[in-house]
Formats: sequence, structure tokens, C-alpha cells
Amino acid sequence: MTTERKVTPWRGGSSYKDAGVDIDAGDRAVEALKGKIRKTTRPEVVGGIGGFAGLFALDVNKYRQPLLASSTDGVGTKLVIAQQLDIHDTVGIDLVAMVVDDLVVCGAEPLFLLDYIACGQVVPERIADIGAGITDGCRYAGCALVGGEIAEHPGVMRPDDYDVSATGVGVVEADALLGPEKVEAGDVVIGLASSGLHSNGYSLVRHVLLGAPRLTLDTEVPEFGRQRTLGEELLTPTKIYAKDCLAMIAECDVHALAHITGGGVPGNIVRVLPSHLDAVVDRASWRPQPVFDLVAETGRIAGEEMERTFNMGMGMAAVVPGDQVDRTLALLTARDVTAWVAGEIVGGRGEVRMVGEYRSA
Repeated sequence: MTTERKVTPWRGGSSYKDAGVDIDAGDRAVEALKGKIRKTTRPEVVGGIGGFAGLFALDVNKYRQPLLASSTDGVGTKLVIAQQLDIHDTVGIDLVAMVVDDLVVCGAEPLFLLDYIACGQVVPERIADIGAGITDGCRYAGCALVGGEIAEHPGVMRPDDYDVSATGVGVVEADALLGPEKVEAGDVVIGLASSGLHSNGYSLVRHVLLGAPRLTLDTEVPEFGRQRTLGEELLTPTKIYAKDCLAMIAECDVHALAHITGGGVPGNIVRVLPSHLDAVVDRASWRPQPVFDLVAETGRIAGEEMERTFNMGMGMAAVVPGDQVDRTLALLTARDVTAWVAGEIVGGRGEVRMVGEYRSA
């Protein structure tokens, strides 16, 4: 015997908008971004925004043996700071930086990027601000924004919450690929200054600083200078090194690059070391920005934990032959990049050895 189930129709005439998804708001957000997206275009981009896929005509005659490089990343819990301050036009730069600077370390030129924005509610003005940061980042990196997605997730995310991610593609000649195979004993490690915390370790930062007595996002921290608040410091965009690194590669003999993200200096430089060589990095060669002192002192965080969580003021590392040091430093100085000799490559077991103590104020 079967029992027939009777379903009573909903009399209200439900719509997608009733369920929390506003298609018209999403369309307005995309329209608001189209002008900014066009400013990121490259000659190889085919068509515009609005298709089902982004199209990019790779000029295969330009390369002898091209390798495509790809990278995907997000911004992490730094987004919480942006949402608390209702400032959304910088985290897009962070997003681009985290992707393109992972591409360039193998020697690849970033070509194009696609983004993904998930939110509890589409607010066109907020999406436009996020998108403005992404397009700014693409222009700084020299890559095109060829497409993306805005997804509204009512009931899963709170109305003011959002998350972002992106995927980028670059290209490098096979014989120009950078990495451990090119690193030699006697090479020198050059550090490129970070703009601050960048986009790593923010779960620890928020736990330590925003849970501390007397510290709020609008707290002015004298050590930061210019009446700068904690919130302003924490939202400082990640530096995009792509064009600077490509200039180094073109003008100097670069053996390897390391993007200093999660894992810090030791956890990322080790990724470009062959198993028979060590990198000896001298902390005394630079002074981390005051925000790192604030985090360490407020949270009573051990030095080793700081170094494996944060970049400690070095956002990118370049490994070059000893006879290329002066040329490399001169090029970076001309490009207004703060850089210094941070260490050397010696015989060893594929490890990074941190020596000395950081410079004090």
C-alpha cells in the first residue's frame, strides 16, 4: 500500500529575491565594475566581461618553449578587519598580490586573473569597492582581469560578510624557469621590504591585538607615526612585487625568488634551496616594522613563532650570484624598492639558518 502525500502550494508567489538572492543587485555590481576592469586589459584579451569564460590569445610565436604557471589564493581573516571598519577598497590589492607574486617567483609574467566574491548579500557599492581594489592590483601587476563570479549566499553567510579568492595564470620560458636547480654556493640572498603584515597571520593578530585591553581598531599607535590607527596599519595592502621581480629577471642574473608568506622567511626560502645547500639569513641586516614589535610584545609571542607566522618585514627574497648584488640593489633602488643583503648560500642540508638579532629602533 502506498500513501499519497499532499503538498499545499505556497500562496505567496515566492521569488529568488524572497530567498535572499537579488539578481538585479548583482547585475548592478557588475555594471559598476566594467569600466575599471577595462583599464586592466592587455592586447591578448579577447572580448570583454559578460561571457561564460574569459578569453586570452597567447602569442605562441613569442616564446620558444612556453610553460604556463598558475596560482590560486585568498586574503584570509584580514577581511574581518575590512568588514569591521567598512573599508573594502584595499583587500582586492591583497588578493592580487597573493596570487601574482606566487607566479613571478618561478620567473613567470602574470597574464590574467579571475576572481570570486562570495557574500551574504550583494551590496553593489561594497562589491564595487572590492572590485576597485582588484582592478588596481591587476594594473600594478600588469595582468588583465578577464572574468570572475559574484555569489550571494543568504542563510550561509551574514549579510555583511564576504570572502574573496582569485586564480591567476602566467607564462615563462622553460629554460628561464627559476628555482632550486639554479641556486649555487656563494649566491647572496637579497631581501625586499614588505609593506607590513601583508596578508598572513591575521587570526593570531586579531586574537592578540583586538583581544587586548585598551586596543581597538581606532587606537592611535605612536610607533606607527602620523597619527596612524591600528586599523589603518592592519589594512595596509600587501606589496605587489611582480613588475619589480620581472625587471630584476630581465636585467640581472636571478637564480631564485621566494615570496615570504605563511611560514615566514625560513619557511619560504627553504622552498628554493637544493638539498645540499643552506641559506644563512642575518636578522641584523634589517629592522622589522613596529607592527611586528606590537604583536610580539602584546601577545608575548616567542621569536620562533613570530618568524614562522609573519614575514617580519621581508616580503620577497631574491637569490643572485655574488657578482650581481650591486647591479640588483641599484635596479631595485631605482624602482623605489627598499632592499638589502640579507644572507648567503652555503653548503648544508637544505635548511634556512636564522642568525643574529633584529635591529632595534
